[in-house]
Amino acid sequence: MTKRTSAKYKIDRRMGENIWGRAKSPVNRREYGPGQHGQRRKGKMSDFGLQLRAKQKLKGYYGDLTEKQFRRIYAEAERLRGDTGEQLIGLLERRLDAVVYRAKFVPTVFAARQFVNHGHVLVNGKRVNIPSYRVQEGDVIEVREKSKQMALVLEASQLPERDVPDYLDVDHSKMTASFVRTPGLADVPYPVHMEPNLVIEYYAQN
Repeated sequence: MTKRTSAKYKIDRRMGENIWGRAKSPVNRREYGPGQHGQRRKGKMSDFGLQLRAKQKLKGYYGDLTEKQFRRIYAEAERLRGDTGEQLIGLLERRLDAVVYRAKFVPTVFAARQFVNHGHVLVNGKRVNIPSYRVQEGDVIEVREKSKQMALVLEASQLPERDVPDYLDVDHSKMTASFVRTPGLADVPYPVHMEPNLVIEYYAQN
């Protein structure tokens, strides 16, 4: 379980954006940050501040990954051929917990991490309980038979606030999803504007 599970809405308020597009987000009611100083007027942000914010927002979106985890993914994206920002998004979207969330098997990315951890997910017929497991194109992800009638799963598939992206082929009647292709930034249905280019700038300078 992530340390942020009980306080995930603080991430929304800290960023001042509803980063998961949830109806219950406190940003829908109050746009200022959490804490006693949250309502202070914000000045113009420096380039470093913008880069840091972009990194924190992307890192927070995927369940508030640790800095060590996120930096490792960035380093791998940097080694791959092509645009580093696009590679970073592709690697993040290939995480098993991200795929489970995108497939609408669970309502939140935090729930996806717990769901995988507790052994409710199969990849190509074999149980995988590592949220960071890297899904490959053509892999079939499935909710374990005993878990398909869980209230969490049934409710998540009916959520109106987000759609399944076209790089997944999902059958909710069977609770299966096929990972069709690795997406780029334009393919990912982020509810808010993500700026991986600023994340790359941040790590290039720090």
